[in-house]
Amino acid sequence: MSNDLRDLYQDLILDHSKHPRNFRPLPGANREALGHNPLCGDKLSLHLIVDNNDVIQDIAFQGAGCAISVASASMMSEMLKGKTIQEAEKLFAYLHEACTGGDADATGLDEDAIAHIDALSGVRDYPIRVKCATLAWHTLEAALNKKKTTSTE
Repeated sequence: MSNDLRDLYQDLILDHSKHPRNFRPLPGANREALGHNPLCGDKLSLHLIVDNNDVIQDIAFQGAGCAISVASASMMSEMLKGKTIQEAEKLFAYLHEACTGGDADATGLDEDAIAHIDALSGVRDYPIRVKCATLAWHTLEAALNKKKTTSTE
């Protein structure tokens, strides 16, 4: 990865961590979960409104965490609005593989989502930070499966 691209990705993460999108309560949410990363203390409350066609109509989060954790939740909230549960699960699979060094399959994913996930994938070089980047996504998975809590433990 070029230095220019690495700098761009770092700027994107810093922007989302300092100015998180969809960081708010979400009245009327019909899917919710709490996520916790005990290793560094990140805590996240995720709220979704999923319609009868399994489309994520709205998504919001609250909590406290490191820059990577907050940026990941912010980016996730932006890329999932209007997506189906199936599309959200495919994005989670791509993120997980990208962050852990696996063979990430981007087939059928939109380029903007791939770019945001690729910005986070640099954590694979710092294994202790993988849980920070994936906390929001594990919490999403819990909410979609109607589990109330999850942990990166």
